[in-house]
Amino acid sequence: MPSHPAAPQDDALVLMKLAGPVAILELNRPAKRNAISLGLVQALDCCLTDLPASVKVVILAARGEHFSAGLDLSEVPDMNAAQGVHHSRAWYQVFERLQFGRVPVIAALHGAVVGGGLELAACAHVRVADETAYFGLPEGQRGIFLGGGGSVRVSKLIGFSRVTEMMLTGRVYNADEAFRIGLTHHAVPPGQGMAKALELAERIAGNAEMSNFAIMHALPLIAEQPMSHGLMTEALMAAITQSEPAAKQRVEAFLAKRAPKVERA
Repeated sequence: MPSHPAAPQDDALVLMKLAGPVAILELNRPAKRNAISLGLVQALDCCLTDLPASVKVVILAARGEHFSAGLDLSEVPDMNAAQGVHHSRAWYQVFERLQFGRVPVIAALHGAVVGGGLELAACAHVRVADETAYFGLPEGQRGIFLGGGGSVRVSKLIGFSRVTEMMLTGRVYNADEAFRIGLTHHAVPPGQGMAKALELAERIAGNAEMSNFAIMHALPLIAEQPMSHGLMTEALMAAITQSEPAAKQRVEAFLAKRAPKVERA
């Protein structure tokens, strides 16, 4: 796929480039190990606002040796309690746009995926980590608490008991361990994360848009609902998606044996 920059300013906190139906958003504070400042969060928000209508998948990545070493702690000392709450809520608003936005998000992870960096990665629908990636929640050692949604999102991924142990002890998981406990979906050799993310993005971009939307938005609701409510939500989403023209065309193609069957990997 041809790639061209959508925002050529190399000093921007988040860089966006387009590769066909895929938008690649790169955190761009490598000298700070891509520490997440409020300015970076706002830059990410602007990129999401500026996504062209042609974009069907976002890849969230980072320049330099690390995805993100977490919260920019230089912003913490001068905050009072009220400012701290507003700071977290600013993160929540943007991270919610990632998780519950218009298009699926893939995170391509390498190096440190720590603290706020892990909270950001947890917003993605698919996480790919190369072997250099490592994962931690050092808030207990910093005297603080998760403030970017990690107590909810990371706990949903691996359970609150593992999150408790990570925060209390400072435990760090390597890429293989993170894959085994469910923090990531794919583990690849060093330097191969973006290639794998692009491969997955092309596959996801080929899905019917309403199916992608239902997967992103309905599945999290169903997971939180009692069974009777979840089954009703599922039935409604099934009816809506299969009524779409794109779905009818795909089903007809399958019945006419023009579509590939699911094969064993």
